[in-house]
Formats: sequence, C-alpha cells, structure tokens
Amino acid sequence: MTKRLIFLIIGFVIGLLSCSKDYVYRIEGELSNLEDQTVYAVFEKDNYKKVDTVTCVKPGRFDLKQKEGGFHCVTLFLENRKHWVTVYLEEGAHVKVSGDLQAPLLLQVKGGRLNDELTAFKKRVAPLLEELTRLSSSLEDADQDGEIEETTDLTARLADVNMRLSEEAIQYVKDHPDERASAVLIQTFFSDPDDTRKIDELLALLDPELKDFYVVRELEQYSARAKRTALGAEAPNFSVRNIYGKRFSLDSLKADYLLLTFTAPWREMCQIEDLYLDKVATRYSKEKLDILLVSLDHDAAHVRDALKADSIAWNVVTDSAGQVATLLDLYNVSALPRCFLIDEEHKIQMKTDNGIEIRETLENLFDN
Repeated sequence: MTKRLIFLIIGFVIGLLSCSKDYVYRIEGELSNLEDQTVYAVFEKDNYKKVDTVTCVKPGRFDLKQKEGGFHCVTLFLENRKHWVTVYLEEGAHVKVSGDLQAPLLLQVKGGRLNDELTAFKKRVAPLLEELTRLSSSLEDADQDGEIEETTDLTARLADVNMRLSEEAIQYVKDHPDERASAVLIQTFFSDPDDTRKIDELLALLDPELKDFYVVRELEQYSARAKRTALGAEAPNFSVRNIYGKRFSLDSLKADYLLLTFTAPWREMCQIEDLYLDKVATRYSKEKLDILLVSLDHDAAHVRDALKADSIAWNVVTDSAGQVATLLDLYNVSALPRCFLIDEEHKIQMKTDNGIEIRETLENLFDN
C-alpha cells in the first residue's frame, strides 16, 4: 500500500506539472464593433516596458498571454491606437475585457480585485460616461461644421459632466481610503501638471497601508515634479548646446526675462505663429526678452538649413545627445507646445500653451 500510495502521489504531481500554465498573465477580449483586429499591448513595471501584439482569432475576440512576471499593468491599444484601456495585473488572475468600442469609456475589465473595483465604479457612473461620450462626439461634429454657438454650449456641458465625474471620484476615495482603486481614480481624474493640490489632498486620505502601491508612489513623484515648475518656483537650471554649438544655461542668459518654449519639430513650427512668437521676437529687444526654443528635432543640420531663410535669428536647441528629453523631464512637460516665462531671479512667472496669454503677459510687463 505504501509503494502504491507513493506512486499515486508522484503521478499526481507529474500530472499537475504537465497541466501547469505556460503564462503568468492572461487577458481575454470580447469586444463588439472592433474594426481593426490587431491589439497592441504595453506591459509596464518599474522603469521597464514590454510591447506585444495579438490578433483576434474571431472578430473582437483575442487571448493575450504573457510569460514574464512582475508587471503592474498592461495598456491595450485598440482601433489602431485610437482607444485604449488599462488592465491591472495580478499573477494568476484571469482577466476579461468586454464591451462595445462605440462606447470605449464603458469597457469593462473583470478579474482581480482592483479591476473589479474599478469596473464597479464605472458601472455606478455609467450615465455620466454615456453623456460624456455623446457630448464629445457632438462637439467634434460641431467643431468640423464651424458651429461656434453650439461648440460653446457643448464645451460648457462637457465641463459640467467632467466636474460631476470628479465629484464621484472624490466621494469614492473618501468612502474607500483603503482600496487601491482610490489611488487609480486620483491618478485618472486629478493629474493636473499645473495644480497638484487635489492630488495632495486626496493622497492624505488614503490608508498608510497603500503607501507601497506603485500608483501612490507615482502620484507622489508626479506631485513633486509639478511643484518644481509651479508659478513662483525657482526654475530648474540646465546646460544645453544650441544648433550652432553654443552652450546656454539659466545663468548665461542676461535678458530681464527668458521665454523657454518647448515645441514640435521644426517642420511643424506653425506653433511659432500660433504662440505669436514671431511677433514677440521682433517686438522686444534681447535685453528685455530672450527666447530659447527647445525642439524635438534630432537633426540640428536640418534646422540650421531651415533657419537660413528666416529673418529671425532663432535660438534653437534640438535633441542631440538626448538634451531635449532631459529638459522635458526636468520641466515636467507632457504636451506641446509649452512655454515658461522666467525672470532674472530665475523664478517662473508664467507657464502656458496659449499664445494670447503670452502676448498679454508680455504687454503688461513691458508696455504699461
């Protein structure tokens, strides 16, 4: 009996091993109205991303498996990256993503406590998300048709819906301070690079047990970065070379003010006109205002050639040696264009992406 029992146990263990999973994470999709059947997946963990793709075996149906462990989440990009949904990963949890791509905000992610909590919140605010989807579509149509009055009305109604969604998120955080979903909702609704007061206020409500949750750490780091470039803060110093090889830092710029402007590549420099930078550059002397353009271009020679036909002697820094990438991180820039007005004491007096605000601010400084 003993030998037989041993053989039975060995056989059972071997059977388990032979049937063991060949993946750490599994995400199944069941989506309707998905036209592009290729799904792009970006798995993330600390300072590391892994990109994968999967093709639907049937329309809207896919089965994504990942053998490597340690990932926090995966973002699924759908319809040629037009829409996306984030799945939070727990080893061993079988996750299912379902819903209608005509209402991407209402996609449901089930499997694992965090995904289930977030889906429960999404169901609770479903009427608001439906209204947000409808208003966004109407606003896009009104913009294309040039209906100014309708656009103004729709924009106001969208702002109201977003405010009500934010209020629902705040209430959830207050009611569930010990849930990781609260941290995700803070990140989703209150990641404002110009004002982190709400992030700080809501983080203070969370249970201390969540301090090691990676989303909480990211929010704390986000808040700290944003404070570096808050109005009145001392501008982060830097040292860069422009396209002609001349080195610049905050200390080397001798004008009363510096307009540090992050822009798209030079071939897309319609932003120069949108921001009124061409008018600003010709209106104010170098003693009053210096402009340093930080461009995403990699080819400095190309920019030098393009500038030969320009009557303005632009001071441009490109991304040779990764210097623009460093500045983007240093100044917490997540969208282009972005302008910082820095005074002679290196204090940030304005940050904006609005050309009218730039023009009016400078007029108030120099023309009054």
